[in-house]
Amino acid sequence: MTPSQKDNSMTVTPELQLSTAPTIGAPRQASPDLLRSVFRRHAAGVAVITAHGERPVGFTATSLNSVAAEPPLISFGVGTSSSSWPVVAEAEHIGVHILGEHQQELAATFARSGADRFGGETRWSVGPEGVPVLDGVLAWLVCRVVARVPAGDHRIVIAQAVAGDPDGAGRPLLYHHGRFNALRD
Repeated sequence: MTPSQKDNSMTVTPELQLSTAPTIGAPRQASPDLLRSVFRRHAAGVAVITAHGERPVGFTATSLNSVAAEPPLISFGVGTSSSSWPVVAEAEHIGVHILGEHQQELAATFARSGADRFGGETRWSVGPEGVPVLDGVLAWLVCRVVARVPAGDHRIVIAQAVAGDPDGAGRPLLYHHGRFNALRD
């Protein structure tokens, strides 16, 4: 081969070869328990979704996703058996709140079944489109619901941002391995 020709083949010296991949466990049949076990290992940001019908409702969500920038769309899942679903099913607008590491109790309150989510120590105000907006969060959006997609015992809600504030202080709250966590430095 002349210097002007390129050799597109690749050689690996024995001492640089990658070690063999670690042995993986035997696969298990898909089940709700398997899905929960796998996703316990997935760190997710923590959000609270709010809506207003005859009364304000809200729930903690770790399924929040940015879908598109143009138009600005988000999505989240909500169980159809949750106490919030009847209001979310009819709401034209919802609130999305990104929680900070200082808000573990707030996240737990909105995750707990039967809790008085808008009483007690929860600080909130009526925001754009009449949506409950929580105080002290890292960021929030008010979004117009554009779709509710059936997904098993849940609905995937897709909504378009209409207003918001990204300027809260602090660091994000995470959910991992069945509990709330903070980022480490």
